[in-house]
Amino acid sequence: MKPIDLRETIPAIESGIYCNWGAGGPSPRRVVEAAESVLERHEYEAAFEGGQYRAAFDAYEESRAAIAGLLGASPDEIALTESTADGINRIASGLEWTADDVVVRTDLEHSAGILPWKRLERERGIDVRVLETDGGRVDLEAVADAAADATLFCVSSVTWTHGTRLPVAEIVEIAHEAGALVLVDAVQSPGQTPVDVREWGADFVVGAGHKWLVGPFGSGFCYVREGRERTLTPAAIGYRSVAEPNADDYRYEAGARRLEVGSATPAAHAGLVDAIDCFGEMGLETVERRIERLTDRLKAGVDEDRLISPDRFESGLVTIATDDPEATVQRLAEEDIVVRSLPSSAAYPRAVRVSVHAFNAREEVDAVLEAL
Repeated sequence: MKPIDLRETIPAIESGIYCNWGAGGPSPRRVVEAAESVLERHEYEAAFEGGQYRAAFDAYEESRAAIAGLLGASPDEIALTESTADGINRIASGLEWTADDVVVRTDLEHSAGILPWKRLERERGIDVRVLETDGGRVDLEAVADAAADATLFCVSSVTWTHGTRLPVAEIVEIAHEAGALVLVDAVQSPGQTPVDVREWGADFVVGAGHKWLVGPFGSGFCYVREGRERTLTPAAIGYRSVAEPNADDYRYEAGARRLEVGSATPAAHAGLVDAIDCFGEMGLETVERRIERLTDRLKAGVDEDRLISPDRFESGLVTIATDDPEATVQRLAEEDIVVRSLPSSAAYPRAVRVSVHAFNAREEVDAVLEAL
């Protein structure tokens, strides 16, 4: 299957030019139908065919296996969550903190990777330090200095502001040498490019299926490297967190599943399973090459002094400076073109972000350029 074939099955993008995949990826019909099918079986048939809980657990297991295959992990290293923010919070609340602990994050993290640490700073007195970047890049010597006494180092695999790919494996190696754990916000990577968490070596990787993977909202996931789950005492506990829910004493589930809690709809993650199948049929390398061609076309038409993202391809996120981002977004929306503005920051000027996926067409890129 080619990306253009899947495009023809995404109803949401029939009415305009959608270039906001980095925020949310509308699902193809087959993904929605897969979610509906699992939900219908759960609600209409499962009660007399092994029970609803058995049906849900079967769906959970299938989802963990599919996500593990996507990330190069084992199913036992995967916990199902609702979102990237949910996954970060489960890690943040599961680690034991004292006022002597230090969390380091970059100045380009999404609010999902900022607010949990602000809360811990307020409530537990931890020290949160911000590593400054330059043009969406980190300096590895600065990483080493910042990680020297860090407890946890937090970084994004692809910056949501610039679309730059950060050297995750190198950052992890530096942080580990300093004795710090590493959490990676990887939500902008799966669906754009192949991901291998073992190559990264990070302790925790969080993401979600509702962006580039075109899965449903609610299909989040969290990778916990084998053995690292023993550093986590989940803030919440339920029958999915433990091996024997009715035992006199409880023992947490092996692996990442200790971060799961109780009953949850299997529908969102069932949709994600089908979405992952779509990318398997297309080939992630094929998807990435098409994104590269389209973003190259877009960047070639942007004035050099307005292009904030790198000239060379790194991701489908292309950030373009503009005097009034909100007005620009609104003006393009009136032409049925969907992009987003970025919040004002010292790390980058006022800008709009155009997210280009393999499902976009060359003509759409040209229309965006003309509108801008």
